[in-house]
Amino acid sequence: MTEALAPFRRQIDALDDEIVRLLAERFAVVRQVAEVKRARKIPAVLPDRIAAVKARAAKNAAPLGLDPDFMRRLYGLIIDEACRIEDEHIVGP
Repeated sequence: MTEALAPFRRQIDALDDEIVRLLAERFAVVRQVAEVKRARKIPAVLPDRIAAVKARAAKNAAPLGLDPDFMRRLYGLIIDEACRIEDEHIVGP
């Protein structure tokens, strides 16, 4: 019975690999942002930007059949990690 699921599992695994690769790419950009923030003394956490990113994710989710609240929660986790990375680069470990 699980043989019928094998092609779907391979497809999901490939998509998961791409999601992880894209997150790594996103966090590499976050590190660059942290360098700019450190050089210009910009705070790591910018609440207006956080709200805008979450709202954008929720807005983009709905037309694709994704739950906007889920996207807000997911981006909350992504943003938390981004802030941790920025803080680490700006303030230090």
